[in-house]
Amino acid sequence: MGARRTGRERALQALYQLEMAPATAAEALESAWTASEEAKRDPDAVKFARELVEGVQGHREEIDQLIERHSHNWRLDRMSRIDRNVLRLGIFELKYRPDIPRKVTINEAVELGKNFGTEESSAFVNGLLDRVAVALNKP
Repeated sequence: MGARRTGRERALQALYQLEMAPATAAEALESAWTASEEAKRDPDAVKFARELVEGVQGHREEIDQLIERHSHNWRLDRMSRIDRNVLRLGIFELKYRPDIPRKVTINEAVELGKNFGTEESSAFVNGLLDRVAVALNKP
């Protein structure tokens, strides 16, 4: 598995934990890495996960507004924690990481939804992120 995919998975786990219990981003990330079965941590994955978690946390209000604006008939608090945090990661990448192509961001978010969410997660994430990407004019 690539460093960025691993980083996204750990970032998702950390964001989920931050919703469940008070902790710092560093504590949540450490917990996510400790819980993983990987023998060693790829420094690139660790750095990417930290950038994602800190970025989502730093822009969370704006990201959540974009989710609310583009989700049809779904309030943020009614979404599953996994879906909500996958969307946050995806929107952070779409809006603040011009180095990551739109297609890569959406495909990776869909995979996170498949691996960690419900049967409906991947379609929900795909549709909402596509609407946000169009609204943001992300090529």
